[in-house]
Amino acid sequence: MAKNRRELPLHEGVEIVSVAAEGKSIAKVDGLTVFVPFAVPGDVVDIQTYRKKNKFAEGRVVRFVEYSKDRVSPVCEHFGVCGGCKWQMLPYPLQLKNKQQQIEDNLTRIGKVELPEISPIMGAPETTFYRNKLEFTFSNKRWLTEKEINSDKEFSQMNALGFHIPGMFDKVLDINKCWLQTDASNKIRNSIREFCLLNNFEFFDLRAQTGLMRTLIIRTTSTGELMVIVVFFEDDEEKRTMLMKHLGDTFPEITSLLYIINEKKNDTITDQEVITWKGNDCIYEEMEGLKFKIGPKSFYQTNSAQAYNLYKVTRDFAQLSETDLVYDLYTGTGTIANFVARGVNKVVGIEYVEEAIEDAKANSLANGIENTLFFAGDMKDILNQEFILEHGRPDVLITDPPRAGMHTDVVETILFANPKRIVYVSCNPATQARDLNLLDENYKVTRVQPVDMFPHTHHVENVVLLERR
Repeated sequence: MAKNRRELPLHEGVEIVSVAAEGKSIAKVDGLTVFVPFAVPGDVVDIQTYRKKNKFAEGRVVRFVEYSKDRVSPVCEHFGVCGGCKWQMLPYPLQLKNKQQQIEDNLTRIGKVELPEISPIMGAPETTFYRNKLEFTFSNKRWLTEKEINSDKEFSQMNALGFHIPGMFDKVLDINKCWLQTDASNKIRNSIREFCLLNNFEFFDLRAQTGLMRTLIIRTTSTGELMVIVVFFEDDEEKRTMLMKHLGDTFPEITSLLYIINEKKNDTITDQEVITWKGNDCIYEEMEGLKFKIGPKSFYQTNSAQAYNLYKVTRDFAQLSETDLVYDLYTGTGTIANFVARGVNKVVGIEYVEEAIEDAKANSLANGIENTLFFAGDMKDILNQEFILEHGRPDVLITDPPRAGMHTDVVETILFANPKRIVYVSCNPATQARDLNLLDENYKVTRVQPVDMFPHTHHVENVVLLERR
């Protein structure tokens, strides 16, 4: 006989006291910490708990008794459902304050290293339409909002093109307008949806792994270039031709119109052939007169304007001279490597994605930069003692790893390389703090500069300068 689940309590009239990690807020109920999303310190709410542990509980707000004086109205109609931009109800200065605190907490509690005074966080120039890349999913299992369910309407059309609902891999929220990318992105996405519905194109079934339309990727640049990548699951030449011709004819502003046929069980495109339907096979971003090639598989910081500020901080921290040998780890398309190359003797860049390394080489060539050298492969396999002895010990090492941080083998090799300075750029202060602890025996943290790349989210970038003891 199944064990009955104990119904968890409803807590009424509880005040939200602070902001927590991962975009959640904190309430205190009889000494118990309760985490809830979409609430602002000062809100008085009724909380329905749905999970309880020994030291904390998780819940959701079912009613606002009183709104905080600090609360602002979210601009997005999808706020609270799609899972993105969870801090829209927080004034931007308060968002920055909490991100600054997040940096300080992680470096102190996890890093446990001696710290200088942390510089005030650098806010983003724009807080809407700031992303240069978005990926949308086609699904035949549209997520119905609570308002739609309570409307007593019948929904016969269950196809969607939008974002995954958090925690539900096969449910997608149909997006009308997203405030993260320019309106050109919204117009293209909505046009594709309407065309596919009108022509009875089958949207993907993520459980059954069937259907024609799979994903859509839209990339933009500050120079006005526009890349659209349509990913099909099935190879249906007639329907594919119909859609791609529609896009090319309707949106002449698309400078790179591409498609992929991905029959795998996962959405990754790194191992897939990309076919150019119309225009170029890439787009270009510009920064300080430098041109950067961005292919469909390339990594590029998703906030172009703030990326420039981030790279200027990185270059400033590096304190470069004309005789310096610089290593740029996790170089991507070589943006940082090429950005600093003109002021140094040589830059060696390493990156896992081969296509990105080809773009990095092309970026150097296009900009007349001849003192860069790029290698593709797994960082922990390429960056070893033999590599250091062959290519030289760096004077300055710049590292910008993924969210997981650096592998311990990479950290050990960095210690062996023994550069004078390390500039550590991170999108995850927790793993950055862990790595700083591993480097602490030989390196002292001398400067810290948080940079907000992602307004309305809890994510934050942080740049740290470490100098050899």
